[in-house]
Amino acid sequence: MTATPLTAPPATAPPSTAPEPAARRPVAPRATASRPAGSLPTPLFIARTDSPLGRLEITATNHGIASLSIERAGMLPHDDLAEHRSPFLDDALQQLSEYFAGSRTEFSVALDVAGTPFQRDIWHQLSLVGWGEALSYGELGLAAGRPGSGRAVGGAVGANPVPILVGCHRVLASNRRLTGYSAGNGLPTKIWLLEHERIEHHA
Repeated sequence: MTATPLTAPPATAPPSTAPEPAARRPVAPRATASRPAGSLPTPLFIARTDSPLGRLEITATNHGIASLSIERAGMLPHDDLAEHRSPFLDDALQQLSEYFAGSRTEFSVALDVAGTPFQRDIWHQLSLVGWGEALSYGELGLAAGRPGSGRAVGGAVGANPVPILVGCHRVLASNRRLTGYSAGNGLPTKIWLLEHERIEHHA
C-alpha cells in the first residue's frame, strides 16, 4: 500500500494567539504543516480514546494532528488537561477505530508535527511504508537519501510524534528481528501492531 499523495493543508486560518508554523514540508499520509523541533506548545485540542493497546491521547493544532501517545503505566502526557475536540481529532479517532477493527489499512489525516529537517525526511519516507510492509533502518535511511546513517535514522524513528498514524512499528532490524519501540509499553506494543498487520518478525 502506498500512502495517498500529499496535498496542501486546509486553508483554516489560526486565531491570533496561535502563530503560523515556521516551516511546511511533506511528512505524512496526507497534508502536513511541519514545525521546527522543540516548538510544540500546550495543545490547542486534545482527545482520548480506548484501544486494544490501552488509552490513546491525540493532540492537534489548527493545522492537523500534532501528537499521538499510547498509555504507559496507566499514564498519558496530558492527563491533567480536559478534552477539547476538533474536526481533525474526530477524523483521527474515526480512522483509528477503523484501523483497530481491521477495516482500514491507511490513514489520510492531516498532520502538524514538530521535528528537525532530518527527522521530517525520515518520517516522510516512513509514511510511505504501507500496511503489512516492513523495512530495516538501513533501507529507510537509503530511501531518505541518507545511506550509512542507521543510528541517526533509529533516533528519528524513535522520536516519531505520531506512532500508528506514521508506522514506526514497521521498522525492524535487517534480519527482521525486533528492536526497541518508544511508544506505549515498548516491545509488547510493537509486537501487537506487527501481528495486527500480519508482518513477519522474529523475537
